[in-house]
Amino acid sequence: RASRAAIAPRRASFPGARRDASVVASRAIPEPASQTGAPSGEIVDLPYDWQLDFCSRPMKDERGKKMWELLICDETRSFEHAEYFPNNRINSVELSKAIDRVIAAQGARPRRFKFFRSQMQTIITRACNDAGVDPLPSRRCQTLTTWLDWRVENVYKQHPGFDGQASPMMGFENSSPRPLPDALRGESWAFVALPLVGVREEIEQVKKNKVFGDVLEIDPNLPDDTLVPGIAVYTSRAAALAGWTKGLELGGISVDLDMGTLILDTGVADSWQYARFRQTKELTQEAREWEEVKRNTGGLHFLAIQTDEDAESTDGFWILQDFTAAQY
Repeated sequence: RASRAAIAPRRASFPGARRDASVVASRAIPEPASQTGAPSGEIVDLPYDWQLDFCSRPMKDERGKKMWELLICDETRSFEHAEYFPNNRINSVELSKAIDRVIAAQGARPRRFKFFRSQMQTIITRACNDAGVDPLPSRRCQTLTTWLDWRVENVYKQHPGFDGQASPMMGFENSSPRPLPDALRGESWAFVALPLVGVREEIEQVKKNKVFGDVLEIDPNLPDDTLVPGIAVYTSRAAALAGWTKGLELGGISVDLDMGTLILDTGVADSWQYARFRQTKELTQEAREWEEVKRNTGGLHFLAIQTDEDAESTDGFWILQDFTAAQY
């Protein structure tokens, strides 16, 4: 598969930065799918995740009290559930009951519930466990945050109780980057890029369980020659490293120019010092341009793990997306 060879940098270097600069437009979040009716019959255990948010909204009820809302959707929004809660029903018991109702209505139970609000972790975790579904703190909730932003303009601001002075509650929190465990380190790495057609080939390998990794939905209307930036990690123990990396809920990778460091975000609040590069003028400029390409793809990028630059296949491939918290 020729496209995989493109994961190698154009020239070798000490763990440094490679430049593949191109200005492109990209969108990693799919368009909303039409809502489906609830299936009948027994509850089916699904092999994929749903996304969940439970938080206050910028609206007040008839009593003048802040309204809360539960949102649940799958990762392509083929179904959506929205339910308001009064502020005196904000607990794990009420949330668990609501989750049970959604599962019964859909006739299906997700593999896990992904959620991004770390401040709600206790309530959400307890409710999910009571409903028999594993909770997963994750930045990979772009489908849900996109829906939330849509609801701000089309639902919340149209509500008679909309409170334009309400401040965003429970925004995203991040921790200081920690040193990366040795088991997650490669031997070298490079900034790289792949045309979208090559990225889609790698995605198919992940979907077929031929390599470790995780994917996100990508706009099907993007041209095949759209250049997607990525990080390639090379190591003789690529399969083992990919397996260890699979145990993390990867969010995204960013460059800290001041530290000369790649920062890997995982879960909802964890960050790691993933790799370093020498802060020469050339490498710093290439790192800056890699971030620019990433911004021009809407934050879409990837992580590839393989044995060396000439490998014809990867052992791990993750589609990543810079996380932007919803407005509320």
